[in-house]
Amino acid sequence: MKISTMLRHMREGVKNVVRNGWMTFASVSSIVISLFILGVFLLLALNVNNVADQIESQVQIRVYLQLDTPEAKISELKNAIGNLPEVKKVAFVSKEQGLEDLRASIGADGSELLEGYDKTNNPLPDSFTVDVFDPQNIAYAAKKIDAIGSADKTKPITSVKYGKGTVETLFKVTNAVRNIGLVIVVGLAVTAMFLISNTIKMTILARRREIGIMKLVGATNNFIRWPFFIEGALIGFLGSAITIALLLFGYSRLVDASQFELGLMMIKLVTLQEAGFTVSAITLVLGMLIGVWGSTLSVRKYLKV
Repeated sequence: MKISTMLRHMREGVKNVVRNGWMTFASVSSIVISLFILGVFLLLALNVNNVADQIESQVQIRVYLQLDTPEAKISELKNAIGNLPEVKKVAFVSKEQGLEDLRASIGADGSELLEGYDKTNNPLPDSFTVDVFDPQNIAYAAKKIDAIGSADKTKPITSVKYGKGTVETLFKVTNAVRNIGLVIVVGLAVTAMFLISNTIKMTILARRREIGIMKLVGATNNFIRWPFFIEGALIGFLGSAITIALLLFGYSRLVDASQFELGLMMIKLVTLQEAGFTVSAITLVLGMLIGVWGSTLSVRKYLKV
């Protein structure tokens, strides 16, 4: 296609958007409303997935050792556990540090329970905290760590704890939440596609006589189709741009307003920078594709004259 012809189609597409003001307004409004609802649920899904990741990342394996395990054996066990492919990080927690952590975790209300204990009569054992790359594999990693202890003749590991039962339930819940969020977003996207495309079809339907006349005077299908193709893309772009502005403005206000309260609950929302690119890209691409798709399908029907 010649550059001059393409420029002509682009001018006609822009003119059609301006000339058919009310129909353009109806199409853009339909896109904004549909994509805004989709965008809200997309932001919700991103944050639900982020919270689920935060919860899963806090799951650790705790490996408790025999009392008075030699330092050489501790170092040997640490290296063996750290060499497992599932293990991300191993940290040694001395019994003194364990006692301090326990005091901090129970707070002032339970401080009397540990009164009288110090480094001379500390009942706690040394231990390791183990982080894994994939929290979903924590049970398998714990089993391998337990096998390392069982294979040693001195049996230096007394127990391996990771919240068995509770962790599996937690993963089931987080996976279910992720899947439900994905289904909702996909369902809303499909609904938005049909709603927006039907609205655009109405704008083309109102101009079917114009298409018929152009066809009768000898215009080719491509000559007729391209201005409508560009018009649909412009309508989709306008609707998407307005939707993105509304979503990002509203989300930035929400993040600022809830940052303190959610921080107290150890919940961190996806940042505007992280969510902005994903939401903007999906909204813009989906809006323009729907605009072009609706225009193309509608025009094709009336090209058969």
